[in-house]
Amino acid sequence: MYGIKHIEKSDPEIANAMKNELNRQKNYVNLIASENYASKAILEAQGSIMTNKYAEGYPHKRYYGGCEFVDVAENLAIERAKKLFGAEHANVQPNSGTTANFAVYNAVLKPGDTILGMSLTCGGHLSHGAKFSASGKIYNSVQYGVNKETERIDFAEISDLAKKTKPKIIVAGASSYSREIDFKAFREIADDVGAYLMADIAHTAGLVAAKFHISPVPYADFVTSTTQKTLRGPRGAFILCKEKYQKEIDKSVFPGIQGGPFMHVIAAKAICFKYAMTDDFKNYIADVIKNSKRIAKVFAEEGYRIVSGGTDNHLCLIDLTSQKITGKDAVESLYDAGIVVNKNAIPFDPLSPTIASGIRIGTPAVTSRGMKEKEMDKIASQIIDVLKNLNNKEVQEKVRKEILNLCNEFPIYEDL
Repeated sequence: MYGIKHIEKSDPEIANAMKNELNRQKNYVNLIASENYASKAILEAQGSIMTNKYAEGYPHKRYYGGCEFVDVAENLAIERAKKLFGAEHANVQPNSGTTANFAVYNAVLKPGDTILGMSLTCGGHLSHGAKFSASGKIYNSVQYGVNKETERIDFAEISDLAKKTKPKIIVAGASSYSREIDFKAFREIADDVGAYLMADIAHTAGLVAAKFHISPVPYADFVTSTTQKTLRGPRGAFILCKEKYQKEIDKSVFPGIQGGPFMHVIAAKAICFKYAMTDDFKNYIADVIKNSKRIAKVFAEEGYRIVSGGTDNHLCLIDLTSQKITGKDAVESLYDAGIVVNKNAIPFDPLSPTIASGIRIGTPAVTSRGMKEKEMDKIASQIIDVLKNLNNKEVQEKVRKEILNLCNEFPIYEDL
């Protein structure tokens, strides 16, 4: 948005959509756990002339000439990722978290091999073997869940499943799980059955980088992640692995499942990794977690059930069953009040995922705006006010005005 005069001239319709999206982001409180606001440096890199360069291959081993400067950018991204996470090798070319996961599968699995991953209904991701995903169609998918009483990962169940099904790879990681994941316990199970271990830290990479979550790097054969969530980077992904798997992973990404890498995005990833090494970033992640815990606390005090009883990370899951509200209805009413959340299935949810019994609330984006626990108290109270008066237009309008004031007090970018 830093100068769209050429877009306004050549394509007013797209320019108008961009302006409207900017206003939406400015004027809504964003509690989507997988979203964040990229820095100005990230935005500049993604809109840079590096988008013009085709660079199939890897630094100093390209299939096109003229890659000497994009090689510098990719090498910086690789070295920074390795340093940030203490990894032996990093591939920074994957375009998305799902692509990164498939690159790992493609490197070490054959069609029909067994994947043991977390079920979508208990917090896993589509690419962890969901039946309607390619990961559940190409491979034999076995799914683990959570303990029905604690709603936490049940390692006894995973161990039993692993012994019975003999997976080729075990996937540790989640999309909507609010507790710290014990990667060491996963490693022990993988070793017991002779499986590879892949850790998907797309949601918690920022927490791992800032050392607020156990690192999977010492335990997992492969670690995949996105860069746009808690890392506050561009939309993209990367893979970390042991050095002995470097050739397999690099060949699997290119030419296995991707062509030319997005060099403008890789430059932005390098910027993202550099920032994640700073004290400012560590302080940011500390606030993300404090804010998440604060929201969960307010909801619990108001009688709402928090899935698993609380949170250790950047998100919490609110069960709306006792309020006789569906996640779908909650999302729609909250959006009318200027608050963006997503509906989310709770473990063993009797409703379909398109309706869902819960909502997922994440704090990375509001924390990027500079909001602290005091603001979380306000936001949680506003959400509860809307939920207690579902579809009440007067309440929605009152909250909407309060949200606009809050957004103006904490702009997404100071000069926009």
